[in-house]
Amino acid sequence: MLDYKTPVEDILFALEHGAEASRLEAWDGELTRALVTEAGRFVDGVIAPLDPVGDQQPTAIVDGRVLLPDEFVDAYNQYTAAGWPGLIALEDLGGQGLPHVIWEAVSEALSGAGIGFQTILALTQAAMRAILAHGTDAQKQRYAPKLASGEWLATMCLSEPQAGSDLGLGRTVATPQDDGSYRLTGSKIFITGADNNLTENIVNLVLARTADAPAGVKGLSLFLCPAVLPDGERNGIEVLRLEDKMGLKVSPTCQLAFDDAWAEIVGGPGEGLARMFTMMNSERLDVGVQGVGMMEVAGQRARAYAAERRQGSGPDGDTVTINRHGDVRCMLLTQIALTEGCRAMNYRTAVDLEFAERRHLVDFMTPVCKAFSSDAAVEVANLAVQVHGGYGFLREYRVEQVLRDARITPIYEGTNGIQAMTLAGRLLRLDNGACPAAFRADMLSVADDTLNAALADWDRATETVANLRDPGAVAVPYLRLSGLLALAAAWNRLEAAAEQAPNPARIRAAADFTRRVLLPETRVLADIIAAPADLAGLEEGVFA
Repeated sequence: MLDYKTPVEDILFALEHGAEASRLEAWDGELTRALVTEAGRFVDGVIAPLDPVGDQQPTAIVDGRVLLPDEFVDAYNQYTAAGWPGLIALEDLGGQGLPHVIWEAVSEALSGAGIGFQTILALTQAAMRAILAHGTDAQKQRYAPKLASGEWLATMCLSEPQAGSDLGLGRTVATPQDDGSYRLTGSKIFITGADNNLTENIVNLVLARTADAPAGVKGLSLFLCPAVLPDGERNGIEVLRLEDKMGLKVSPTCQLAFDDAWAEIVGGPGEGLARMFTMMNSERLDVGVQGVGMMEVAGQRARAYAAERRQGSGPDGDTVTINRHGDVRCMLLTQIALTEGCRAMNYRTAVDLEFAERRHLVDFMTPVCKAFSSDAAVEVANLAVQVHGGYGFLREYRVEQVLRDARITPIYEGTNGIQAMTLAGRLLRLDNGACPAAFRADMLSVADDTLNAALADWDRATETVANLRDPGAVAVPYLRLSGLLALAAAWNRLEAAAEQAPNPARIRAAADFTRRVLLPETRVLADIIAAPADLAGLEEGVFA
């Protein structure tokens, strides 16, 4: 059946006209074209054929290590040999020093071709950002070159059995040693890619608390805890189990035990969560890009099927392909509008990340990109199953796997409900409303009459939410409203350059569809927010 094909020209169009990546001082359009083109060749030829293999041959624990299928080990060796892990690392630390958005373009391609494999690779990029931002010079020299070369991989260790989203409940303990190092004791769950056979060493970034630390998140510190110590001995880390999951079968999701494991602190005691946020926010933006990749592959398969499947009659009485039917066209256009709009939205945020003066806009857009794009990925994958009809429910047509794989993205790296609460709570009030003000200004920069009307809905909703003591009941509608505005703004930018697009007719049709069919939802969302349901007043028996 149809394999994923990297949409090289669509990615380049989004980078140039949606993200306006040429704003970056170091931007090189010719180099970017060469890199994205080569990434497409590598991903389409090496990674995409492995996706069904990974779904049918999940990982296993053998002699305490996580083993991926041999095909994935070979693919990883090709990935590192080509230099892909070092795209954004500093040149003096073994990288290529390219803008972060270049990695996001490659990440999208990897996600569309095989999201299970991509999840292992992406954590290393986020870990490098955290180490380069907060590590000592010695830590940067010790870890960054190994990560940039792909010789080592990285994990992010946050959750514990009793502490999922509420990290302040974490119990993993760090005991200081006379030489300035620490020893970690405790367990972590939902750890992607721990101690696997792609590399000889894994650097675990771990949140733990010292014995005298205060309760809650203020007591958390960040530690670097490698699986293999400098002397070659294995550290006190054990993979206890692999989770049996709905999707992402080849991506090892592990429970880890730290038993007097050697570690070194990043920053000072109690600074862990603030420093880990560099990695977490990088990962959240990458989840948005994962969503784009999965939307792309779902849309590719839906369009290909709809162009061949014949059902029903046209005006002349002849049997027609189902992409001639109005309801199917509506589904296909929804897929295109969400995929290409979210691509531009995520890439633009990745570019804005490089500008300190756009910090408030990036703060606002990070939860929007993560939540809106991951919700859209589930919607687009679900539509792909629907377009295929009964065949969509069969493994053979390879859209049901996309739906299974996509379903985790609204959950991990902070559930979309948490992203919505962050947006509707802290970010509305941060620095006297600087975040929503930056978002509003960005919308106005490309507003037309339709977007202005939706922006009025957003203004009304923002005022309501800002005055609520507990915005929990309306946080999700507020984030979706914000996401629809950002989507429409992305399409206004793309449509303005439609003549330069790979498929100008598609750009114009999807932009018009976004305005006419998707954007009017803002009025309904604003009305819901204006009269929130009194959920707090319900009796406990309702939920018994």
